[in-house]
Amino acid sequence: MYLPRQLISHLYLQLLRSHHPLSPPVLILVALEPDALCACRILTALLKRDYIPHKIQPVAGYGDLSRAGEELVKPMQTTNGGSGGVVVCLGVGGLVDLSEILCLTNPEDEVEDMGGVEVWVFDARRPWNLANLFGGQPVSEQALGEIDANARRKTRGWGHRVYDDGDIEEDMGKEREAYCALLEMPEIDEEDEEDLGDDSGSEGEVDQPSSSDSRKRKSWSRTDDEDESDEEDGPPRQRRRSNSGSSLVSSPTRQRPRVHDPFHSSRAVTPVLESPSIAQPKQPSARSLKRRLLRLKRKHEGVLQNYYSSGTSYSEPISSLVYSLASELGREDNDLLWLAIVGASSLELSGRTMSGVGISNSSESGGSAGWGGERGESIRQILRDEVHRLNPPDPYERDRDIRGEINGVIPTTAKSPTDKSIRLSPEPRFILIRHWSLYDSMLHSPYLASRLHVWTENGRKRLNKLLAKMGISLSQSHQSYTHMDMELKRVLRQRLLKYAPMYGLDGLVPAEASGHASSREGWGFVRCWGWKACLSATDVGVIIGAMLEVGPEEAPGSWDTKHLSRPRSAPELNGVDSTESDLASIVPRFWCAYDALSLTSESPTLLLEALPLAQHLHRSILRTGTSLLSKHQIRHLRAFRIAVVKDGPDVKLFTNPGALTKLALWIAEAIRVQERERGDSVKIGRKRAAGTPLVLAGLDEDRDLYVVVGTGGGGGVVDFAALNKRREERRKKKEAKETKRKEKEERRAKRATERARREADGEEDFEESEEEESSSESESESEDDDDTRADRHLLRNRFGIAFQEVVQETNTRVRIDSFDHCVVEVQKEDLGAFLEALSFRSVVG
Repeated sequence: MYLPRQLISHLYLQLLRSHHPLSPPVLILVALEPDALCACRILTALLKRDYIPHKIQPVAGYGDLSRAGEELVKPMQTTNGGSGGVVVCLGVGGLVDLSEILCLTNPEDEVEDMGGVEVWVFDARRPWNLANLFGGQPVSEQALGEIDANARRKTRGWGHRVYDDGDIEEDMGKEREAYCALLEMPEIDEEDEEDLGDDSGSEGEVDQPSSSDSRKRKSWSRTDDEDESDEEDGPPRQRRRSNSGSSLVSSPTRQRPRVHDPFHSSRAVTPVLESPSIAQPKQPSARSLKRRLLRLKRKHEGVLQNYYSSGTSYSEPISSLVYSLASELGREDNDLLWLAIVGASSLELSGRTMSGVGISNSSESGGSAGWGGERGESIRQILRDEVHRLNPPDPYERDRDIRGEINGVIPTTAKSPTDKSIRLSPEPRFILIRHWSLYDSMLHSPYLASRLHVWTENGRKRLNKLLAKMGISLSQSHQSYTHMDMELKRVLRQRLLKYAPMYGLDGLVPAEASGHASSREGWGFVRCWGWKACLSATDVGVIIGAMLEVGPEEAPGSWDTKHLSRPRSAPELNGVDSTESDLASIVPRFWCAYDALSLTSESPTLLLEALPLAQHLHRSILRTGTSLLSKHQIRHLRAFRIAVVKDGPDVKLFTNPGALTKLALWIAEAIRVQERERGDSVKIGRKRAAGTPLVLAGLDEDRDLYVVVGTGGGGGVVDFAALNKRREERRKKKEAKETKRKEKEERRAKRATERARREADGEEDFEESEEEESSSESESESEDDDDTRADRHLLRNRFGIAFQEVVQETNTRVRIDSFDHCVVEVQKEDLGAFLEALSFRSVVG
């Protein structure tokens, strides 16, 4: 069951009202990623203020999630001797059936028994598992008083509460209708379905499990001339990931559908009778009704199949969603706002766009653009408005601040020793510019490196020429940025705006700001801690990401490179338990990153101490990417390019999926620019992609396997302005079709007058003609749905689906455990066969 966004605070208020000293702690399951970590910090700050005890459990993958369900969630159930409680999933669980993976229900029970456990789900990954969304009725404001009784009556507990960021309510009407219709629809015998399959005129049945719980559904009620069919059990219960099928949830026994619903209503056309003595038309035969039922079933299954097979994507950051919860409660402040900004800013660094993990066309824009398109920019604008609201300018310094913003001076120091405010800044697309030299910051920028080709000698020369044109000497550019000449820092942005377009760097810095306007499109965020530190949100995202992806392994605060990797035992691929050693090595990273985002610390000490680690990671990305490109070690297969990292000084660093993904994004950006310069962009369907998808494999010698990540080729984000225009055109077409439908209704009325005159042997033929007409109408509707789906899911990353298909059809030993389904682990000897089978799959769509 999902919770509409306007009711986002009601569950928390209900928890606050029902909490007492003997209540069990709230269990928080957190993914190992900066966005989820920031959301966890915001939520725990709210719980601490209300004196609600809680427990945080880091979760690295589906193996850890299943283990947490067995060891932590299951004992909470009242049916297992517990006292119930609340489980909050931050960045985990949205793509799978939580009742199954958290061991909350027994598949043999006809009524779900959650045992008093309530699950809150915050997840930006798409597609949703529809069992979590539509397993119950959506909560309305009028029904809040009855929610407790209704939930306990249906599931003997609370069940799931998915927090909707707006997508479910606005864009998933067809999926909700199809899902609920399949729940209510009677089952058809397999023999009857095979017998009617050739006559239905619809597509073949979707090869997906129709029920996650394998519970019984009622059989189709036949007419009096046929026997009543028995109930059938559903297909075997399976553990599911993303795109795991229609994911139907069992429903209690329902009444038989009335004869006129849903079939008779479609034929309820009042005939124009010439004489009252003409007999009424006969009811359709059982075979005809059954055929229509099968056609309707396959239509709904097709809707769900299209949704699951469209590929992965990312929606609103969960840190901003949890901040919305704090805002509705009236608890927002600078600390929580800063965490929301850091979480949102981290998405671009990890390549999480509305088209899945990959590069996006919006990266051509300046500033912090890179995910979400128009919607992402609207979220960032809301955060900028919050910055202005919670950080009003000092009236004595207002004019100076406005002049600084208009001139585009990058702030590097606080205004006073006690200044902890958040400010807007025209951040250039450099890496750690305040903590590196200008030259190193530009050299390690993925945006600038790909366009200047810094992996070549000529590319380095172009970088030097750009600095020379701006009037910055090499000696000045190699100094720490904070120690550069003040005049050079003051005019840096203006000179970048002037000379960067000569080198194809139009989006290097955000556009000019106008006057006193509160809007600063493309501008970033900066926060100071007095004279102690000044960090941008992107800087913090880079540092936190490095802490989670690289180290430490020994103790918090130990950033020596000798501890960057620790040998781990070999996993049992396709086995039951293969992630305990992974979690043991990753948990210290989580807690160190968690402490670095402390809200009580007067200085971001741990963040500053981890700066060398972040610099080391980006040096390794540049060094490894340069080696692969300069040595031409990237091959082009049928559907994607492939590169393998199996030697070099940094090979151990890229055994982590997060670090490997950043390297893949760096290489993919470089390839995209090369293809665009050569003019050999590839076509995928009717769309033109701005690059080729990339598969990057990193060798983990300690475990004798390859970590493989697949990134999209830059299909871009959805252009909502163009989408609205297409929707308007589609509406006009729909009106034209409505006119044609009325004409068909008139023709049906005329045929109704002739139906009574037909002989018994002609009745079946008439039904067939009518079925063909209704079939053509349903096909036209499905075409409209496909067009809408294609617009909404423009070139999404489908590597997760392709990986699963390869595993099912080959004998390769593969482990799919990451929440990002485009990341897998392949046994070393099976990599060749795996890639060969993958090359025949569709990896974007």
